[in-house]
Amino acid sequence: MDVSFLGGPQPQRGLGVVAPFDFALDRELWRWVPDEISLHLTRTPFVPVEVSLDLARIVSEHETLDEAIRALGAVEPEVLAYACTSGSFVGGLAGERALCEAMHRSGARPCLTTSGALLEALAELGARRVALVTPYTRSVTESLAEYLAEAGVAVTGTAFLGLTRRIWKVPYRDVARMARDAAGSTADVLFISCTNLPTYDVIPQLEAELRIPVISANQVTMWAALRRLGTRAVGPYQALLDPAARRQWPLPDLPEGGLRPGHGAPELPEGQEGWA
Repeated sequence: MDVSFLGGPQPQRGLGVVAPFDFALDRELWRWVPDEISLHLTRTPFVPVEVSLDLARIVSEHETLDEAIRALGAVEPEVLAYACTSGSFVGGLAGERALCEAMHRSGARPCLTTSGALLEALAELGARRVALVTPYTRSVTESLAEYLAEAGVAVTGTAFLGLTRRIWKVPYRDVARMARDAAGSTADVLFISCTNLPTYDVIPQLEAELRIPVISANQVTMWAALRRLGTRAVGPYQALLDPAARRQWPLPDLPEGGLRPGHGAPELPEGQEGWA
């Protein structure tokens, strides 16, 4: 049978993703990606350490990322993303910037991390007061709050599970319960941390209930990476993805200069065994 009329596969644009060894939500990442973009995922090497600040430091070592990024280079992604929240906030703002610089040296492409994408998303929404939901232990959750404080963002409330393994198995009902506990009445935005915590389907429902924008680690990572490709993340009605959705709530005006200098959205080109 002659199939020449099909012409071959359509051109694809690649987005390279490095995730920790026990990342289990590949399918969730794909749900935010438009049809013309392909995700190329790789993982850091296995280490027998439970979720903790120590593991955050291990999976974000520059030598470890260098190997993963060089492997991704074979398929020529246009953008590189490090999909790990704690691994990118554990070193503070300077550590996050150093990660991006190390990734760029290894891959010579636009690079971002989940924690850097979080600050971009907060700047996009004009948010200065954030409620936090995490599956982490207290110490890891406090490290995230310290990262945000360094960027000039106040944490108004937190809820965390204290897990050290199997984070990807947490059901939506537990995520929703923590969100209600953390949100309070003063937060501009609620952030659900950890790229291994399922969030895709719960975001629009929580926004409707809490009446504030709800953002998550995987969502901000895909949103920021796709912006660098000149396209948009897809998904059900969500404040971060759809400016029309933001008009439901009176978001605060962004102060002069936005977030602290150097920690807002950059200029973009036109056009337990879980971890995050």
